[in-house]
Amino acid sequence: MKKSPLPLKNICGPEKKSIGKEALVKLLRWHFGYANFRGKQLEAIEAVLSGRDCFCLMPTGGGKSMCYQIPALAKPGIVLVVSPLIALMENQVSALKEKGISAEFLSSTQTSQVKTKIYEDIESVKPKLRLLYVTPELIDTVGFMSRLVKIHSRGLLNLIAIDEAHCISSWGHDFRPSYRKLSSLRSRLPNIPVLALTATAAPKVQKDIIGSLSLQSPLVLKSSFNRPNIYYEVRYKDLLDDPYADVCNLLKSCGNVCAIVYCLERTTCDDLASHLTTYGISCAAYHAGLNNKLRTSVLDDWISSKTQVVVATVAFGMGIDRKDVRVVCHFNTPKSMEAFYQESGRAGRDQLPSRSVLYYGVDDRRKMEFILSNSERKKQSSSLQDGSSKKALDNFRQMVEYCEESGCRRKKILESFGEMVSASLCEKSCDACKQPNIVAKNLEELKTAAAFCQRNGSSRIFITSLSNFKDGDYSEFWNHGDEASGSEEDISDSDDCMNTEALDAAKNVASTGRSTKLRIQDKIEMLQRAEEKYYQNKNPEKQVNKLDKNAIPETLRETGRQRLLNTLKQNEKRFSDLRMSFEDSASILENECYKKYSKSGKSFYLSKMASTVRWLSTADPTELTNKLGCAPDPPKDLQQPSEANCSSESLTSSIALSAGLNNEKTNSAVLETEAAENVSPATTLPPIPSFSEYINSRKVKSHHESKSKKRLPDMSQKNIQKKMRS
Repeated sequence: MKKSPLPLKNICGPEKKSIGKEALVKLLRWHFGYANFRGKQLEAIEAVLSGRDCFCLMPTGGGKSMCYQIPALAKPGIVLVVSPLIALMENQVSALKEKGISAEFLSSTQTSQVKTKIYEDIESVKPKLRLLYVTPELIDTVGFMSRLVKIHSRGLLNLIAIDEAHCISSWGHDFRPSYRKLSSLRSRLPNIPVLALTATAAPKVQKDIIGSLSLQSPLVLKSSFNRPNIYYEVRYKDLLDDPYADVCNLLKSCGNVCAIVYCLERTTCDDLASHLTTYGISCAAYHAGLNNKLRTSVLDDWISSKTQVVVATVAFGMGIDRKDVRVVCHFNTPKSMEAFYQESGRAGRDQLPSRSVLYYGVDDRRKMEFILSNSERKKQSSSLQDGSSKKALDNFRQMVEYCEESGCRRKKILESFGEMVSASLCEKSCDACKQPNIVAKNLEELKTAAAFCQRNGSSRIFITSLSNFKDGDYSEFWNHGDEASGSEEDISDSDDCMNTEALDAAKNVASTGRSTKLRIQDKIEMLQRAEEKYYQNKNPEKQVNKLDKNAIPETLRETGRQRLLNTLKQNEKRFSDLRMSFEDSASILENECYKKYSKSGKSFYLSKMASTVRWLSTADPTELTNKLGCAPDPPKDLQQPSEANCSSESLTSSIALSAGLNNEKTNSAVLETEAAENVSPATTLPPIPSFSEYINSRKVKSHHESKSKKRLPDMSQKNIQKKMRS
C-alpha cells in the first residue's frame, strides 16, 4: 500500500527555519519504517538542509541514500541525484515509488513519451517530482543543463547529491571521466548545497573528491569502515583439486541463501554459472555481454528471490537495495582493496552474520601483475607518466599482501583506509584469527606449490609473438575461448617451463635485425643449449615424490565428463537423428581436452572444457559428427560383420573408437592400419627424439645429401631418374 506524504506545512513554515530532529525522525518512520537514524545520517541531513556542502563517507550498507531522500521529503522542490549506473537508478526509483514518494530517472533506455512527461512536470508551476535521478553524461548535455538552470532560477532546486563520488577521482578504483565534468555544477548552479557520498575512498581520494567538486567549507563525515557482521576468509585455488566444486560445496553448505559470486571475466561467469546450475543451485550469469532484456530479467529474478545466486562481473550490485545477501565470493582476486571492500560489503546490509570468501590463485596474481606492469611500460614509452598505472599496481599488491600474509584480515582492510585498530577488534571474525594454525599451514603449502610450478609448471601468460616483444605487443592467455580464437599450437604440450636462458635467448634473437635464416639458426642453437642445460640440472629422484598441485585429478575429469553429458542431453532434440551414445560421446570429447591440455595445467583444461560446452550448445549434428570422427549408425547388415570378413576400414574405425575412449594414440593406430593390414599389433612406434637429437640428425642427413649431389655428374641418366623417384 502506497503512503501519502506528510504535509510539508507541519515541517516547514513560511519562513526558513531549521527543521527539528523530531520532524525528521517522523518522516523516517512514516516513509521508511525505521525507528531512528544510523551513524552519521542525521548530521548529513541537517547539514544539507541548512545549505551547507557535505562530504559523507559511509560503509556499504550504511544508508547513504537516506541522506538525500529525507531532505527531498522535508522541503518542497527537487533533489537532483547523479548516479553512475542505470540499473542502480531503476532500482532506487522503483523502491521509492512503492513507498509513495514521487521519483523519476532519465536515461537512454526510456522512451521519448516518458521523458516528455518528466520534463513537463519539472517545468510546471508546482512540480510533483521530489527526486530526479540522472547520469553524469546527461548533465554534460546543453539541453538538460539549460533545463537545470531554469529550475534553479525558479528556486525549485534544493540539493545536488553525487552518489558514488569516488568515480570522480583518478586515484580511485573506479574512475569515470564523465564524473570529472560535474565540476561545472558549482559555477552553473550557485548557492545550492552539494552532497558527495561514497563508501570507499582512501585519504588521497577524499581530498580529490572535495577539490574536484569545489565543495565550499564542507562538513566532512566519516564512519568506521568496520563491518563486524562479515566473516572474512581466503581460500587458495592452488591447494584445491577443483575450485568450481569448492564454490559449489560452499554455497550448498550455507543453505538456500542469497549470494553473489564475482568474476573478472565474462567467460568465467558463464562457465561457473553453468557448473553451479548443473549441480542444482539456482544460478544465473550477469555481465555486459548479455543484452539489456536478459540482464534486467536476471536482476529482477535475483531481487525477487527467484534466483538464489548471481555470478557477475564487478559492476553488479552497486546501489541495489538487497539487504539479505549472506555470501559474497570473489573467484578472482580484485584489483584493489577499495574494490574488494565495496563488493564484499554488499553482504549483510541488514547487519546479520554474513561471509566474504576470496579465492586466491598464484596464476591470477601473475596474470594481473603482467597486465598492470605492461600498462605501466606503455605509458612510460608514450610519455604519459601520470602515475595511475603504478598506483594500480600498488593497489593490487595490497590485495596480494591481504591474501599471502598471515595476520588479522579485518585489520588489514581497515588500515588500508587509514583506520588504525588493534587485532582484538576482530574477535575471531576472520579465518586468520579463528584458525591461525591452519592459515599458516596453507600459506606454507602455497609457497611450496608456487615455487614448484615456477620451476616445472607452464606459464599462464602467453606471449604470441616474440618478434614484437620490444614494442610490448603481448597477448595474455587467461581463458582460452572458442576454438576460433587461437590455434592448438598456442599452448605448449611440454611439461617443462622455458627457463630464463631460453627466454632471454628468444628475446635477443627476436630483437635482432639480421636475416631470417641467421635468426632461425641462432635460435635453434640457443634452444639446444637451453635444453641440454635443463636436462643436466634435472634430477628425477627429487621430483618423483613431489605432488604436482597443477595436475588434473580423476575427480575433476569425471566432473567434466558429466558436464558434457548433461549438455548433450539438454540438446537431445538436435542430435536425435545421430542415435549415438551420449556417454561415449562425452568421454571422447573429454579425452580430447585432456590429451591436449593435461600437461598444461588445470586452468587450460577447464578453459577448454568450457569452450567445448559452449560449442555443443550451438553445434549442428554434422559438426558434432565430424568432431567425434564417427558417423550415424550403419545398417544392421554392417553393424555386426564377421571376424573373417572384417574389412580394413571397419577395423580402422573400431581401433580409432577404442583408442579414443581409452585416451590412447588414436591417430597413430588409424595410420598404421591404413598403411598395411599385415602390421603386427605388437609393433611399437620409434622413440621420439629430443630437440638436440632431431637437429643433429637433420645435420647428418643434410651432409649426406650434399655428398650425393656432388656424385650426380658421374651417374647415368637412368640412375638419376631412379634417384629422383626414390
